[in-house]
Amino acid sequence: MTDALVVEGLSKRFSGFKLDSVSLTLPTGYIMGFVGQNGAGKTTTIRLILNMASRDAGQITVLGLDNIADEIAVKQEVAVVFDDLTLVDTWRVGDVEKALHGFYVRWDSTLYHDYLSRFELPRDRKISALSRGMKLKLSLAVALSHDAKLLILDEPTSGLDPVAREELLDILHEYIEDGTKSVFFSTHITSDLDKVADYITVIHGGRIFYSGTKDGLMDAFVLAKGKPADLTDALKKKLIGLTLSRVDFTGLLPADQRGLLTSQMVADRPSIDDILVSIAKEAGHHA
Repeated sequence: MTDALVVEGLSKRFSGFKLDSVSLTLPTGYIMGFVGQNGAGKTTTIRLILNMASRDAGQITVLGLDNIADEIAVKQEVAVVFDDLTLVDTWRVGDVEKALHGFYVRWDSTLYHDYLSRFELPRDRKISALSRGMKLKLSLAVALSHDAKLLILDEPTSGLDPVAREELLDILHEYIEDGTKSVFFSTHITSDLDKVADYITVIHGGRIFYSGTKDGLMDAFVLAKGKPADLTDALKKKLIGLTLSRVDFTGLLPADQRGLLTSQMVADRPSIDDILVSIAKEAGHHA
């Protein structure tokens, strides 16, 4: 089966920042979380995938289609939900379908209105009067109503309450159930990825730190802890984001270096947040 999204050697230079040879692959039928600090390059990567900016190098394919040469066909297969609604504020919810359905050859009016009902979106209310959560639901209703095969979300859960976030995650599970659809999900809320993501791509400073299965990321490192007196020079060189105090130390250690740990030390399974924090600390140490 053709992969949902393949990014190879993607580069883009701005003043003071470079997206540097980004590569990742999202197999069809799965959810990939895309994580990193603010300014790491997540939104830039998404804009380049959508051909909303010109790239300096690299290639992007969506369901086997080139995102530039086959742009019109790609746009039929992709649905996008940004962190804020991009529709006209003065439109009413009931007007949205009239404005957008003509852009999509597989628009399903029945499905769209089913989503409006499911999300309890008042058709006569102006978009400007919708809450943050209601705007997200309207974006989803549009995104899910034209049989798109790849759903791209850029920080959609920021500012949502836990109930609304949980509802979104349930929708993503439903979306990929038939095995033909995929999700590329950029977020700061890594606990959401713990619940739904099959794959994780970590980006830092414009470069990919890791891209692969979620379990593979968790298995690739241990969170090492111990007493300062036990910290050898060999271990110190291998730890990522070492935090050292008078009473203990903590750092991320590649799992294949576990032999450097003594029986007095602890090796915990890291969370995604542990990994992101350690990467940021390491970069700070070398800034």
